[in-house]
Amino acid sequence: MEPNTRKITSLRVEHIVKRFPGVLACNDISLSVGEGEVLALVGENGAGKTTLMNILMGLYRPDEGRILINGEEVFFRSPNDAFAAGLGMVHQQYMLVPNMTVLENIALGYTRAWSPLKLDLGMVRARIDEVAAKYGLAVDPDAFVWQLSVGEQQRVELVKTLCLGARFLILDEPTSALTPQETDELIVLLKRMTSELSIVFISHKLHEVKNLSDKVTILRHGSVVFEGSTADHSSGDIAALMTGREIQLPRNEAPTCEGSPALDIRGLKVRSDRGFLAVDGLDLSVCAGEIVGLAGVSGNGQRELAEAINGLREVEEGEILLFGQELANRTPRAVIDAGMGYIPEERNTEGIVPSFSMKENFILKDADEPQFAARSFLRLKEIDRNAEALRTEFDIRSPDTKVAAGSLSGGNIQKVILAREISRKPRFLVAVYPTRGLDMGAAEFIHKRLLEKRMEGIGILLVSEELEEILDLSDRVAVIFKGRIIDTLDRRSADSRKIGILMAGVHNDEAV
Repeated sequence: MEPNTRKITSLRVEHIVKRFPGVLACNDISLSVGEGEVLALVGENGAGKTTLMNILMGLYRPDEGRILINGEEVFFRSPNDAFAAGLGMVHQQYMLVPNMTVLENIALGYTRAWSPLKLDLGMVRARIDEVAAKYGLAVDPDAFVWQLSVGEQQRVELVKTLCLGARFLILDEPTSALTPQETDELIVLLKRMTSELSIVFISHKLHEVKNLSDKVTILRHGSVVFEGSTADHSSGDIAALMTGREIQLPRNEAPTCEGSPALDIRGLKVRSDRGFLAVDGLDLSVCAGEIVGLAGVSGNGQRELAEAINGLREVEEGEILLFGQELANRTPRAVIDAGMGYIPEERNTEGIVPSFSMKENFILKDADEPQFAARSFLRLKEIDRNAEALRTEFDIRSPDTKVAAGSLSGGNIQKVILAREISRKPRFLVAVYPTRGLDMGAAEFIHKRLLEKRMEGIGILLVSEELEEILDLSDRVAVIFKGRIIDTLDRRSADSRKIGILMAGVHNDEAV
């Protein structure tokens, strides 16, 4: 595919309608973006944002409405048509092949380098170098994708899209999996790119909407409820328009819990997939009825720690005690039976079985329990009753409980996982990035549920890179650096500055 050189001075969608069985995903949506503009598209999970962008990229065909570029109507039968018109999209779930190199991943879509007899990787490498130099996007063409951090993978996606000649960039939740430092770098980069590109980005992080966008369009239940200048409205105004009500994230203001240890980790050593000690002599305890927030820059052992606790990764040395019961190197089934609940980092690949229905995902851990099975036969009516009750209680937006869980929006998938884990009445809960990529309304809901579980006496290990979330919910904040707890702060003495210094590996008494 030849890089596109056509200048896009305006993009407009008019009266777009898209229906799925039982769902009106887009209801008469119109919006426009001009040359060099940045438009923020915001709304609650399931409001229709990603569906609208997928229509723009030729992944879906609209039932009604039209798309205009520079005032001329265009028809996209596939993503190739959108690429040819100068549109490019970086999806929330990156479209990269892990066991291939960066160069090979970009070559897959760069058809200009293909011929019947060979693939000209030299041409692809030259194009990567050109784009990387032009936009300040440093990537290693020879690195395998599985070796890259999430932030590095995102840069690869950007380079890939720009190599195909995108003049109009669509970003779906571009910072949902990035560290604060990577987020700041991306915002600087995108501001620099607006001299040559127009950008639409979907985000739930309203401070980013304020910092980056010129205009904001707000969707609610598939319809546009507001569009206007970002500068004229506060983050609180935007949040209220998204949900139809004022959002107030709850805070943990309960007395400090002095219960007995629920989870006690001593001298834990766990290796990463690459063979080094990702968790290196870690000590940590969480009491019953206490939330301990684990703060740290991504890649400092959080994932390996959570997987070791839940029987998904081998422990090389140390102890993991749950109410005195040793869990190190036990099977996931044994850990579940001991009373452990787990909200994993990767909700689409670890939290659900995407092809299973929503109601089947609710009982993944309990399919053989008497409540749902008798004499090896599933009790279908009870499974349906349970699913409908959880769907209502947790406000999961779906046509019914028979839909494939993988077809739900990210926020609704997260609610499915939360509903399953909490409804099982765990004795302890490990929650890894529980609100990543969620709108403020969904985050408010999940925060309230976590605080309710704390009040019921359940211990919670909360892993998050959102310092505001950590500070709002935690009784104590443990900071992890290179696989060890570098310090633990009481809620009353913790603040963003102290935690940030510790996350960089500097003890507060060493800071000047």
